[in-house]
Amino acid sequence: MEQEIFPRVKEVKAFTAANPPGARPAFIADLKRMARDEGLWNLGLPNLPDWAPGTRLTNTEFAPMAETLGWVEWAAEVFNCHAPDLPTMEMLVSIGSEEQKERWLKPMLEGTICTGFSMTEPETASSDARNIATRIEDKGDHWLVNGHKWFTGNSGVPGWSFTVLIGVSDPDASAYARHSALIVPIDLPGMHIVRNIPVLGFAHRSRPHAEVVFDNVRVPKENLLGERGKGFAAAQVRLATARIHHCMRSIGGAELMLSLMCERAKKRETFGRKIADHGKVQEFVAHSRIELEQARLLVMNAAAALDAKGGKGAQAEISMIKLAVARACYEVADRAVQTFGALGVTDDSPVADFFAGMRALRIYDGPDEVHVRTIARHEFKQQAARYPDGLLHHFCTDFSDRSRWTAE
Repeated sequence: MEQEIFPRVKEVKAFTAANPPGARPAFIADLKRMARDEGLWNLGLPNLPDWAPGTRLTNTEFAPMAETLGWVEWAAEVFNCHAPDLPTMEMLVSIGSEEQKERWLKPMLEGTICTGFSMTEPETASSDARNIATRIEDKGDHWLVNGHKWFTGNSGVPGWSFTVLIGVSDPDASAYARHSALIVPIDLPGMHIVRNIPVLGFAHRSRPHAEVVFDNVRVPKENLLGERGKGFAAAQVRLATARIHHCMRSIGGAELMLSLMCERAKKRETFGRKIADHGKVQEFVAHSRIELEQARLLVMNAAAALDAKGGKGAQAEISMIKLAVARACYEVADRAVQTFGALGVTDDSPVADFFAGMRALRIYDGPDEVHVRTIARHEFKQQAARYPDGLLHHFCTDFSDRSRWTAE
């Protein structure tokens, strides 16, 4: 990172500004070859098949590496462990057919193709999967897809080959048995890329998110990913580890913000002294350090839980980090903006872009409010199981106990 990636940050920024969204400078391919030659490849996939190249790190082992990669937005791609590709690879490893692994997983593991993920919809609150409106109809020899998605990643990136789509295949089934997952090649007739979406005014030029319309798209029958009606469960395969990766990369980005904040504070003067000497800026730095240390430990706990219990068993821990890390990194980003002053709201530093990303993170992968509900429900259930007879009678006065009463 320090020797090969940091020195190229400005070059990549200049290249992406001067070229179509998704374009890559030639040296990215050189860096990828170098990373693979050094054994730093497919870092975040612990369950790879024997034939696949990769390090097979556990989530606990990969988490600090993901943090390091988070210092630079495009760095994870160099090591082939970036979103949304890594979670899609995990889906294919876990539930893909042998034919799907041969056709789609192998070239992804080689880093020659990339993917999107199409779940979120602009016209529904699709953080609740029951609201998804995109339809997948069984037409005998093919699936017919009609729907409207956005935030489909990797639009225009070289090698963008397919997206994993979540849609309703069985509308009359129970709430969590209505959905299926499909591999949809992007070159199929009827798949229309409407636009790339800016986030709070910042266009992700290196990894754009697209708004996509699926208009009578005919998808081969063999492209069903997993079982019919199990699309919600298929999405959960990717979301557990994806959230840990997002959180650790975000902590890495926030560490960069804190480093830049300290350096900026030592160079900038107000009222005749360095702003690093002002109590408010020292408070910014101290609170940021505390919050990042807390967030990191919480993520490592979630990674250990995921390794031990799987995604379903670690659901509460993952919701905790999704809530806590997004808020902590947003606060650090906000302080960095304030410390940088006018420079912090322009694209002449990475601060404003990171601030926008951290505000959006409080919505991505489920908004804060959804995770609050998940954590609270888990806590009520755990407390009831731990203390089935309750504790109030041990610690609180029982006002219904008439034996307490005494006659005058």
